[in-house]
Amino acid sequence: MYCEFYGFRESPFTITPNPRFLFMSEQHREAYAHLIYAVDNRAGFVELTGEVGTGKTTLLRTFLNRLDQEGHRTALIFNPCLSDLELLKSVNREFGLVWESESRVELLQVLNAFLLEQKQAGRSVVLVMDEAQNLPIEVLEQIRLISNLETETDKLLQIVLSGQPELLSVLGRKELRQLNQRITVRYHLLPMDFDSTQSYIDHRMELAGCYRAAEFSKPAMKHIYRFSGGVPRLVNVVCDRALLIGFTEEARTITGSMAAQAVTEVGGRSPYGLVAQVLRRLTGALQR
Repeated sequence: MYCEFYGFRESPFTITPNPRFLFMSEQHREAYAHLIYAVDNRAGFVELTGEVGTGKTTLLRTFLNRLDQEGHRTALIFNPCLSDLELLKSVNREFGLVWESESRVELLQVLNAFLLEQKQAGRSVVLVMDEAQNLPIEVLEQIRLISNLETETDKLLQIVLSGQPELLSVLGRKELRQLNQRITVRYHLLPMDFDSTQSYIDHRMELAGCYRAAEFSKPAMKHIYRFSGGVPRLVNVVCDRALLIGFTEEARTITGSMAAQAVTEVGGRSPYGLVAQVLRRLTGALQR
């Protein structure tokens, strides 16, 4: 709604995990380096955790997109509502494999043959399980069994388990101790600090097509950071609302009071007053 007013080609603060908009804060660079290290060294299991909205999925999609397609085969599974059998079928399906029966034995044999073939071709195979904190115990155990597909010297499959902090307590359960012991690379993604949050906002507006068409004042930045705590998804939500408020007031600088209003509205209070303002302005523009 406000893109034309500010000159953006697209909305800068959508909450979809678009890798093109990934901002590499110091935390995100470190997390990315851990992922690359694990794959390059065939570490086997990797654990990536972080609070809701810290950018784990966006980072994972960027990581998978940037892997050399000639040297890697990748799969991303983000449906936690799977049985152990459905998991096996999903993994094989993501790698483009074909099987004849529904037996776990054949599914594992087909997957093992594929992994050996990729190993001989010099390729690494990477499986990413997103939202892993919601996976049932039996599915996590099946993932451990999949990791047993290996040679005497190498892991044939690199598995990334990504999830919210609850994943740590899930993996700490006694019945999953064998899986937990196999995780050799771990990283917990923290929210951004204040300076990184400012850079993040500028970064997204620049990528959206018009860096200086809108500007967030220092007081506005402080309100946004205080509300979001540096969590990218919350930054997006409140910045999107602040730009909408700026649009209704025909202002290119987002002031502290505008940001405070945005925080109030996205924090749970009714947005209908703002919607009415937008409609009045659009109606007035049509009449002119």
